[in-house]
Amino acid sequence: MPKLSDVISALEELYPPQWAESWDAVGLVCGDPEARVGRVLFAVDPVQAVVDEAVEWGADLVVTHHPLYLRGTTGVAATTFKGRVVHTLISSGIALHVAHTNADHADPGVSDALAEAVGLRVTGPLVADPTDPAARRGSGRIGVLEPPLTLSAFADRVARGLPATAAGVRVAGDPDRPVARVAVCGGSGDSFLAEARAAGVDAYLTADLRHHPASEAAETSPLALLDAAHWATEWPWLNLAAQALDAAAAEHDWQLETKVSHRVTDPWTAHAPMPFTA
Repeated sequence: MPKLSDVISALEELYPPQWAESWDAVGLVCGDPEARVGRVLFAVDPVQAVVDEAVEWGADLVVTHHPLYLRGTTGVAATTFKGRVVHTLISSGIALHVAHTNADHADPGVSDALAEAVGLRVTGPLVADPTDPAARRGSGRIGVLEPPLTLSAFADRVARGLPATAAGVRVAGDPDRPVARVAVCGGSGDSFLAEARAAGVDAYLTADLRHHPASEAAETSPLALLDAAHWATEWPWLNLAAQALDAAAAEHDWQLETKVSHRVTDPWTAHAPMPFTA
């Protein structure tokens, strides 16, 4: 089995820390670099349910997309839920590594996996990374639907392509509108609404769309909007990352097993339809 330091090196070759945003907190959170790693669990959120799954499965390393501590902390006492996560990991001999905005910006990255999950052929980034001479890395992706679909049909494809959550998929726009070019951004993406309009796409799929940005976008242009759960738009990347680590393990002849967590850690747990009254 490889050392943890070897596995982290492979992960950082796939998702270099320097690609992360300046405010982000990526990399190794806890773990002994000299420890041996035989099982790696991939998940979106570093929450207790995921850590419990890692313990049950016998994982040596958990790789999450979201950071455990995005801001500085002065203690990890088990009296807090984050402290309890750290205590469970350390007492069970499990390391934690985070690949967040560095995985968002990678080629392929989080938005590539989202685009593939909903049947898009990626043509390039929504916002290109100026440091990438190939112009493949960056935030979000632009893709093509082949053949085009109506907005309602594409929304149905999105709902079927992503893991189910209580909120489902919200849609803004004419349901009969043809959709051929789509911008996507895994996770919170309303900061890229202007870029989506500028790209001339027919629809924009992301998560966490707020009322005012969505309302203003709808008034400014006929751009259709699809809003899915944050967790659901980032979950497809887990398979991509696990497969990439599997390939690295095969190249180095490591005895390494990977698993993608299917535990739904989206915070919304139920949805009550509201009867419409004019």
